[in-house]
Amino acid sequence: MKQLIVGLGNIGDEYADTRHNIGFMILDALAKASNIVFDANKRYGALAEFRLKNQQLLLLKPYTYMNLSGNAVRYWIQKEKIELENLLIIVDDLALPFGVLRLKTKGSDAGHNGLKHIQETLGTTHYNRLRFGIGNDFPQGRQIDFVLNSFTEEEQKHLTERIEKAVEIVRSFALAGADITMNLYNNK
Repeated sequence: MKQLIVGLGNIGDEYADTRHNIGFMILDALAKASNIVFDANKRYGALAEFRLKNQQLLLLKPYTYMNLSGNAVRYWIQKEKIELENLLIIVDDLALPFGVLRLKTKGSDAGHNGLKHIQETLGTTHYNRLRFGIGNDFPQGRQIDFVLNSFTEEEQKHLTERIEKAVEIVRSFALAGADITMNLYNNK
């Protein structure tokens, strides 16, 4: 069975280590742990493929920029004939404290432009998403600066471990499904 795992982010060196690019960072860590590399010349983004036991995983880092992420998601789920229950979007989340990970099978876009575009493009809020908490320690009106900045020195001390936990959750999702994975990880 094919599954599409999409890590949201923005292309370009100026965005590489920013909070908004945690989706790219998690997919990079999963690719490295799986000894695969991304092909950056695919339509709408960089793509990597590998088998995890009996599952075929397609890892996608959209190059459409965050606000147009739905274009890449729609293209690849149609091209590869992937069911919505086999789609997982990895996204940064201001509503969660730094490093908190939550898997959900549906929900609102919570003001996230990437999720908003995916929701509009797919015509549904019923798709899986792994939310990576980035906190919300910013002055009013400075949200964009916050998400487009790097993690703090204190956050960076824990970032690798939290990314590894996110990779573990993605693997569990691929092998056991959303419900079992939520029961295993959402309350930790």
